[in-house]
Amino acid sequence: MRKVNVTLLALVAVCLVVAPLAFGQGGNPPAATNQSGTTSDHRATAGSALHDHLVNVNCVEVPLGEKRPEFGCFIIATAKDLQFTQPTVYWHLQTFPSRGAAEAAKSATGIVVVEDGRVWLSEFGQQDNAPQRGEGVVVIGPLDLPPAKAYDAVISYAVMRPGDRSHTHPGPEAWYMLAGEQCLETQTGTTKKARTGETMTVAPNVPMQLSIVGTTVRRSLVLIIHDSAQAAIIPSDWTPSEACDR
Repeated sequence: MRKVNVTLLALVAVCLVVAPLAFGQGGNPPAATNQSGTTSDHRATAGSALHDHLVNVNCVEVPLGEKRPEFGCFIIATAKDLQFTQPTVYWHLQTFPSRGAAEAAKSATGIVVVEDGRVWLSEFGQQDNAPQRGEGVVVIGPLDLPPAKAYDAVISYAVMRPGDRSHTHPGPEAWYMLAGEQCLETQTGTTKKARTGETMTVAPNVPMQLSIVGTTVRRSLVLIIHDSAQAAIIPSDWTPSEACDR
């Protein structure tokens, strides 16, 4: 009987040591970094199923020939060293029946991408710039530009789930919502939401946190215009209040 009791005590001791290591403080699994360079959190939020929430999403390029992860933010096109004569621009988003038609219609600064089952042409200019030959989808702006000699325009495709979160960047950012719902909290204390078919913008150099809310997967086209001499994303030490969760 004494040997049995010793064995049981040993097993209990092992469990007490292993459990905190496996789950971290508070009984929650620790965050982990996935192959996209984002951070995953294994906790569920209200209205969402249990999955690895992305909590520090930056848009990344997926190498040619490599399979794109199911969820994340993925750079699909970049136009470098653009020149703008005005301090603000508008993002003119159009669709075309084929990539060839879009390429034939685009200007020197236009960007053509194929995503979400459609061919998209992005043009940048003043609000009253009329679409050339495509079907006009939306005009987003104004986008205030930080002073710079030249700009890079980066277009990304983002697929994120309710509970996923995203980051400061040196240029304005804009979204066109293909599906789902998102909420943006900024350092100024403001929050705003956008749903399917709607748009959202944020000014340059504004620390922010983007949260995916609602109950469905959010898909969007994302545009960042930034100083060509700077990175597209700049880290911020601002701590959000999680207002989008309330």
